[in-house]
This record gives sequence, C-alpha cells and structure tokens, in this order.
Amino acid sequence: MSEIVPGTLYVVATPIGHLGDLTLRAKAVLGGVDAVCAEDTRTSGQLLAQFGLSRPMLAVHDHNEGDVAAGLVARLQAGQALALVSDAGTPLVSDPGYRLVRAARESGVPVVPVPGACAAIAALSVAGLPSDRFCFEGFLPAKAGARRERLAALSGEARTMVFYESAHRIEDALADLVTAFGADREATLGRELTKRFETLLGPTLGAIARAVAADPNQRRGEFVLVIRGNEDRGAAQLAEGRRLYAKLAEHLKPSQAAKLAAELSGAPRKALYDGGAD
Repeated sequence: MSEIVPGTLYVVATPIGHLGDLTLRAKAVLGGVDAVCAEDTRTSGQLLAQFGLSRPMLAVHDHNEGDVAAGLVARLQAGQALALVSDAGTPLVSDPGYRLVRAARESGVPVVPVPGACAAIAALSVAGLPSDRFCFEGFLPAKAGARRERLAALSGEARTMVFYESAHRIEDALADLVTAFGADREATLGRELTKRFETLLGPTLGAIARAVAADPNQRRGEFVLVIRGNEDRGAAQLAEGRRLYAKLAEHLKPSQAAKLAAELSGAPRKALYDGGAD
C-alpha cells in the first residue's frame, strides 16, 4: 500500500473502461489522500464507490481550474495531500489539470505521477504502426475549415499521429483525413477501448471511413485514431513548402514567398513558384 506524503499532489490515472485497469497503487492513493480533485465529481465519486472508497470531492474542470488552482495549492502548502483525476484515463492528456499542476510546481509543491490507463497509448500499442516516434494531436478542431487547415499542416508529418475524436464528428473527420492524407494511408481506429463493444478498424483511412459510414454502431462511443506518418521525405517537404508558400504569399511577393518557403521546408523553390513576374 502506498504511503501518502502530506503536501503532495498525486496525478492519478483511472480506467478508460475496464475497472480492472485501476492499479493497486492508484486505489491506495485515492483512498488515502485528504481529497480528490475531479473533472466530474459525480463520475469520479461513482468510481471510488465501486472500489469501496469515499473521500471528499473537489471539482476541477476546464471552466473553473484557473479560479480554484491557487486555493488548492494553498491547501497543499498547508499539508493536505490531494489526488487529481479526470473522468477516465490519465489527467492532462486532452483533459483538465495543466493549470493546477503548473501552479503546484511553481509553488514548490511535490507533484507525483501515479501512472495507468491512457487511451492514446493503448491504441498505439495495438495499431501495428511505427511507435518509435509518434506525436499526440488530441482532438482536431470542431469546425471544418479549421480542421482542414490543421490537417494540411500535418500532411508532411513523418511520425505516427494519434488523434482523439467524438462520436458526432467521426464521419466528417474521417472524410477530411482521407482528403488530406489519402485513402491508402495506413491507420487504425480504436473505438470504446477496454469496454464491452471495443472495436479496432483498419488497415487504411479509406477502409475505416467506409466501415464507419456503413454501420451506425461504429459511430458510437469514444475514438482514438492512429495514422502512419508521411514517410516520403520529398513529398513531405513539398507539402510543407506549399503550405508555407500559401501563407507567406499573403504578405510577400510570390518570388520572396517561394524563396523563404523553400529555405524553411527544404522543398525545391521551382516547385513552389514558377518564376513569373511579381
């Protein structure tokens, strides 16, 4: 059983579905701290109850974290031990907690990780895609224009990419991903990981998009999408160069924009600008 150190903030991972994924250490910490800081006190209260635990609950979410962080740090400095949890998985990974953790560290308060379930890592571990280098992109923008702009910026990314997505945007997001990366790009979609209706779809973005469009059940739940990076260095440089050129050309002469975009991206200048008159 873990020994609780007074004046310490414990960042505790909780199950993303299967209750068996709560570690023994996490259970001991959640049962031993003075209070639990939770994204949703009802959800986390029910989780604790399932393990026979009962601790005071403090709400810490996107809408109040900035206001309550200082008070929580004061409680820690006074000797209380607190645990930070999100609704599921590891706090701060597309979940609240960053401002509290930063405030605690800046105040000299010990912050201790209690690792466990994380949907992004769970999906990456079973995707069958390169995992030696990857980037976590979280949720794509909700609005179509911003989402497509973000995907255009990622078109040259060589590392494996990991995204979260919601049920009501998964179809639109997949359509934009197919347009941005191509239907043949290798990918794995994890739906409802560790839960009763867990599903893994693949092996390409096109196949995933078709499967999700054909079956309403595949549009329910929570999603993690793992996508192979663009390993064609020349194509990646050209895609990045064209993106930079489009932005720079809004403010510079075409020849200047092409020169600077080529220097920054490594793409051939002639491929970005045909050398016509300014």
